[in-house]
Amino acid sequence: MSYGFLDIAITPSVRAAQAEMGADRLWTDFEGHREFDRFTENETAFIAERDSFYMATVSETGWPYVQHRGGPPGFLKMIDDRTLAFADYRGNRQYVSTGNLAANDRACLILMDYPRRARLKIYAHVEKLALDADPALAERVVDVAYRGKPERLFRLRLEAFDWNCQQHILPRFTEAEVTRAILPLHERLARLEAENAALRAQLENRGDA
Repeated sequence: MSYGFLDIAITPSVRAAQAEMGADRLWTDFEGHREFDRFTENETAFIAERDSFYMATVSETGWPYVQHRGGPPGFLKMIDDRTLAFADYRGNRQYVSTGNLAANDRACLILMDYPRRARLKIYAHVEKLALDADPALAERVVDVAYRGKPERLFRLRLEAFDWNCQQHILPRFTEAEVTRAILPLHERLARLEAENAALRAQLENRGDA
């Protein structure tokens, strides 16, 4: 039966590794269809909240390269149920991912939600575009308020996606998430301090009397 992401990921050597570990039957006996070749509302909402992802590409020499991409939440835009896009902002100017994609347009993305221990994996074909090649797309994905300098656009055509299990994902929280979480504690502490100050003032007034 179809299992879109693993249909791509599982090669003869992967099957050999599964057989060696006694795990091959888990996937050869899979029943049902999980093509996952179109994003649903669930993936749309998840992607819109992300402020980073990891992208793997492969060079002509066969070496993989994994790059972290970050930006304002939602900088990876859902264009339609099979298309993503993002603006590529200037970094250290090594252009390893850009060069790899010019030779091989395949990429794998991993999007993480550490607090909820969720992980979305995406196989896609990536197209590099000049900023002026598609003005409508550029207007949609370039954040003029962001401090980075956009150099190009990347448009991703979905091949397959999958969700990973939560095992071994340790929760991590951003500064903003921690600030929101402890805000009620700060508010309660402020109230207690105000009440304490008022009580001390009352006691001092009684002493003066």
